[in-house]
Amino acid sequence: MTWTDEGLMELFDDVAVAVRGALDRLGDWGLAATIPGQYRCDLAADAAALEVLDRAGVGVLSEESGLRRADHDIVVVIDPIDGSTNAAQGIAWFATSLCAVDRDGPRAALVVNQASGVRFHALRGGGAWRDGTPIRPSGCAVLGDAIIGLSGLPDRHWGWRQFRVLGAAALDLCLVASGALDGFVDCSHDAHGVWDYAGGLLVCREAGAVVFDAHDRELVVLEHGARRTPIAAATPELGRAFNMLRKSLDAG
Repeated sequence: MTWTDEGLMELFDDVAVAVRGALDRLGDWGLAATIPGQYRCDLAADAAALEVLDRAGVGVLSEESGLRRADHDIVVVIDPIDGSTNAAQGIAWFATSLCAVDRDGPRAALVVNQASGVRFHALRGGGAWRDGTPIRPSGCAVLGDAIIGLSGLPDRHWGWRQFRVLGAAALDLCLVASGALDGFVDCSHDAHGVWDYAGGLLVCREAGAVVFDAHDRELVVLEHGARRTPIAAATPELGRAFNMLRKSLDAG
């Protein structure tokens, strides 16, 4: 099947609706006693998403259920619930994140805050939007002026104006794309799978923000075991500042 951009976005909409419906029917969102850190809401969301994606016949790389149909022209990278701990704790900052990847890389993305309904989407070469309105990053180029999102914590104050630790990387990256945050830095060590950031990465890049790995590796890899350390910034200047500071963290 040849997928159009419009067809991919319709598919993503169907997945997001299916996940929301599964969550609405779920009584217990707590830990599933399966693998460490996996919640019942993760499993319910994944089952609902896979039903839609399998019917569509696309390849899938899911955090919860791995890689299937890797040889297809389109592989959808999905985190059914990004921010599972937030979701289980009743913190309204968790998302379904989807990114269609073809032979040229990320093509289409949708990140939906499943608590609020706010939607970010992007198309390769076509821009990025929040609830249908085009978005742009803040333009902040000075670390001392920046409000940044963190995953994990650095060893010291890096000189930012303020910081936030919100707990859902896909949404955090979309905040960089839309200018609500000036940057995002992963201070942990290779803690994120591609499903955590692929959707937010395309939204950022199409909005005009920069996104890269702290260790200069390709970010979009279709391997379930691969882990990366993403950094995003409103401007290249701010990105360079983040990169230097993040490397100093590794240097100890």
